[in-house]
Amino acid sequence: MGTLIYVTEDFAHMSEVAADIVVKKTGEILKRKKEAVLGLATGNSPTGMYKHFAHSANAGRFDSGRIRSFNLDEYVGLPGDNVQQRVLHPESYAYFMIQELFSHLNKKFMETRVPYGSLIDQKMLIRELKNNKNDWEFQGADAGKSIFIKAKPASAYLAWIRKEILDGYAGKIKAAGGIDLQIIGVGGHGHVAFHESGIPFKGSKVLLVKLDDNTIANAVADGHFLTKADSPQYAVSMGAELVYLAKTVVLLANGARKTESVTRSLLGDVTSEIPISYGQRYAAADGNLIYVLDKIAAEGLLNNIKELKRRKIILKDLT
Repeated sequence: MGTLIYVTEDFAHMSEVAADIVVKKTGEILKRKKEAVLGLATGNSPTGMYKHFAHSANAGRFDSGRIRSFNLDEYVGLPGDNVQQRVLHPESYAYFMIQELFSHLNKKFMETRVPYGSLIDQKMLIRELKNNKNDWEFQGADAGKSIFIKAKPASAYLAWIRKEILDGYAGKIKAAGGIDLQIIGVGGHGHVAFHESGIPFKGSKVLLVKLDDNTIANAVADGHFLTKADSPQYAVSMGAELVYLAKTVVLLANGARKTESVTRSLLGDVTSEIPISYGQRYAAADGNLIYVLDKIAAEGLLNNIKELKRRKIILKDLT
């Protein structure tokens, strides 16, 4: 199907345009199928879109009770005495989704899932990684790295994480028929969720990721957590390989911090340095890739219209 870019005026306009696309496509899916399977993202980028999406659901434009959702990522190591407290911690992505979308729906989704990061005991994970170094290896070139747990590890705990937490989440998505429509944002280095720069595409369906020290330090400095000991040091995340198995991928980006990675993702080489650049291969293989950008994030693309046309990428300027 290829790549389609919508350029919007600002965050509010981007949110409205993205919501119109997602609502329309959700309605189309529900005309063909009994259920729609949506992949959802956290972060600032989709928050405005979620509010419009909920309003449309409550207005009856589609039946939100026929939707299953799978989120991109969740922390490992959130504070709490038990799993329930960790899931409902104010900094958890599960809590984020309740606050930004689920609580605004009059008719709730039939099922919602986030990756099972809260089931992992961070202290036990750290101990098992330390004591079983032959069971795993780091993957990635940036500060945040994926922890690849090898097949048949000696550690029963690491074997459980690989089978139940990582492969288990991918299995639930497969059992649901795959994701019909995946919403993603993009990090400043072109990463999606916690699939950081340099993490290989192959084998990246669901990742266990070690957060970089700056991310942890900033979380404490910004007041999200009291101390480093209280802060998550790991996360479970969908990787680019799983993201680009969705039937439609809608990417939202706004602001100058995203301009370079957005431009390189479509006009540069396909590279692990810019994980969202794998969208080029996805679109070439008949995937339906849609970018919804504000005009600042789209600046590099707007300056290369001829190259976009040469690559058969359609750009619609709505500003």
